[in-house]
Amino acid sequence: MKALTLITLLASAPAVQPVEELSWLVGSWTQKTAERDVVETWEPLASGVMKGVSVTKRPNRPDFVETTTITTEAAGPTFTATIPGQAPTAFVRLPGPPGEAVFENKAHDFPQRVIYRRCDEDLCAAIEGTVKGEPRRSEWRYRRMR
Repeated sequence: MKALTLITLLASAPAVQPVEELSWLVGSWTQKTAERDVVETWEPLASGVMKGVSVTKRPNRPDFVETTTITTEAAGPTFTATIPGQAPTAFVRLPGPPGEAVFENKAHDFPQRVIYRRCDEDLCAAIEGTVKGEPRRSEWRYRRMR
């Protein structure tokens, strides 16, 4: 009976999704608005790591640069963001459909989730969570740079 229970649990556990399933992120993506220009670039998987960088340009302000990686860890694909003046922050991918990746770190102040999904030919991204008990979300829709 114990063996059957273990098999049932293993069969019902969400499968760890490999980093390779995120190849749809690869490329350079841009969003231009009146307030800012953002370019996010993801490199193909190499040595088990996908590397990314996001550069935000705003008039009369220094560029804001965030470096990111997606690696395979025991908990599953892990998105790690590094921004100036802060320690790297890791978010683990939740199970989900192809063409979407939701990474979560409930212990982080904000955001608690980083979300990427394909929106037709575009790349949609969002960060979300709570700040002082209030829900908060920021969204971006990137177009592939040609």
